[in-house]
Amino acid sequence: MADAPQEIEALIDMMARLPGLGPRSARRAVLHLIARRGQLLAPLAQAMQAVAETARECLNCGNIATADICPICASEARANGELCVVEDVADLWAMERAGVFRGRYHVLGGTLSALDSIGPEELRIPRLLDRIEAENITEVILALNATVDGQTTAHYIADALEGRVRVSSLAQGVPVGGELDYLDDGTITAALRARKTL
Repeated sequence: MADAPQEIEALIDMMARLPGLGPRSARRAVLHLIARRGQLLAPLAQAMQAVAETARECLNCGNIATADICPICASEARANGELCVVEDVADLWAMERAGVFRGRYHVLGGTLSALDSIGPEELRIPRLLDRIEAENITEVILALNATVDGQTTAHYIADALEGRVRVSSLAQGVPVGGELDYLDDGTITAALRARKTL
């Protein structure tokens, strides 16, 4: 932005670093915030400051919380022996939104990737293995994305846990409300292989 003051340019640059925002979208967002500074900009700045001061990773599972141990890990009602392994916090929050899983979680912080030099030690896989014994886990549910790296990570964890605990994964296939004509070949193949008797 040629004529913008340096402070506004800096804000646009910072906003453009966010996922889903490029320079043009960031510029529009900043101009919108400035136009509504009383209703949006000041409260947003305060909320961001509060999060910067209080947000931290749960020492147990990797969730984002405002205490060292998140409410899910602290809840005895969630200690039912089921542990759902997810790639990142956004996946954990998506599972919680669905409201069907009542156990605890483990956030890996990514997936294995030889290209990016990400091995088990760069993720929370060693911590996962420690939690199996410490929390009397009876089932590990692998809720990883259906990508090459996600499936590689799932196979690695399943191999590491073989004989120690029951390991399962989320079903894959046709989404609720999905039409076959709009699905890719991989999704149709996975759905056919995971078919069940009615």
